[in-house]
Amino acid sequence: MADLEVVLVTGYKPSELGIFSEDHPGIQVIRYCLKMRIKELADSGTKWIVISGQPGVELWAGEVCIELKKEFPDLKLAVLVPFIGQDERYKEWVKLQYNKILEAADFTGAISNRPYESPKQLQQKNDFLVSRTDGMLVLYDEETPGSPQYYLSAARKKAQRGPYPVATVNRYDLDFASEDLRQQNPDYWAQG
Repeated sequence: MADLEVVLVTGYKPSELGIFSEDHPGIQVIRYCLKMRIKELADSGTKWIVISGQPGVELWAGEVCIELKKEFPDLKLAVLVPFIGQDERYKEWVKLQYNKILEAADFTGAISNRPYESPKQLQQKNDFLVSRTDGMLVLYDEETPGSPQYYLSAARKKAQRGPYPVATVNRYDLDFASEDLRQQNPDYWAQG
């Protein structure tokens, strides 16, 4: 995934991962994994991370991108929401996270300047974001279908016309990240 200036980052929503609170231990693992991958992208020339602001992987990637600006000052975050009022049905803790990310993003905008009207707006979001990016980083496992499959469908269409690399974070990457985090805990090495 070298030399991709603009990368879309997406993946599952919290409910698809069995995450229903902001203090779920899996969030730390996912964020750690995203941080490692986004650092690799920034090291290889990525300038923009693009998300649509949906809860879960996208918002966690947004937080990670904002944190990484200290280390990578040229790295920028764009949040392009599918429609106005996307966060109306978000849980309170997700709304807070969403608003913090919007405030810290380098660019924000709406793909449709109308409120939600139909699922067509979500398809338009997928097509639009894929068409405006050079590649995708997605947390997805083929054995566990979910919302990222719609982005992947748009990516496959774009790839028929030219290169559109897709890097996947899967359950094995998450297992590795979880073990890596465990080993970083000083108590891990103190065990008998």
